[in-house]
Amino acid sequence: MKKVLGIDEAGRGPVIGPMVICGFLIDEDKISLLKRLGVKDSKLLSPEKREQLEKRLKDIAEDYIIITLSAKEIDDLRERSNLNKVEIEKMQKIINLLNPDKVIIDSPERNTQKFTEKIRNGLINKNLEIVAENFADRKYLPVSAASILAKVMRDRLIEDIKRKHGIEFGNGYPSNELTQKFLKDWFKKYKTFPEFVRKSWITVENIKKDGEQRKLIHFIEEDEK
Repeated sequence: MKKVLGIDEAGRGPVIGPMVICGFLIDEDKISLLKRLGVKDSKLLSPEKREQLEKRLKDIAEDYIIITLSAKEIDDLRERSNLNKVEIEKMQKIINLLNPDKVIIDSPERNTQKFTEKIRNGLINKNLEIVAENFADRKYLPVSAASILAKVMRDRLIEDIKRKHGIEFGNGYPSNELTQKFLKDWFKKYKTFPEFVRKSWITVENIKKDGEQRKLIHFIEEDEK
């Protein structure tokens, strides 16, 4: 019986919180059950529906692996690498551990052929069937299942951060107004950022530069009085 592994991530782009990568392994003859359950790309499902599906997916799965990378781990890894390479290394780890007959990956790179070659280079099974596509989470149900488990985990970790610190920062994406306000207010108050913020992100660099420029302008204005 062929075992199919779907791989996807949640939280690649946010400036706040972790990135979560999930590998979801399922027997090929059970994939139709995913459709009957209403499995889709996690972005097309409500938080409530994702929560409902999580336990069912874990029950159906032959196995699964969820890897969480904190903001600090991402910053540290980016000092010697880039996010694509980090993802590839973690995906290779998942594949080697679960040893599927076929793997389907939501590729973070546009050139999916080159991405496939990069993945294969780090595999134990060099002859593994690999399907790597952009937006694979919309087309292949095992990848959709992986996206749901990854998203549910990230959402929980984000809520844990908010509860622990008694704060609100929206969804953590740079384009989010609440996120921007939180980062600017925090930096204005503390002159630094908390451990759950990705300090290697350009968003953070821009806020720091803006803060330093405002401080310089204030200093010049005070000096001229």
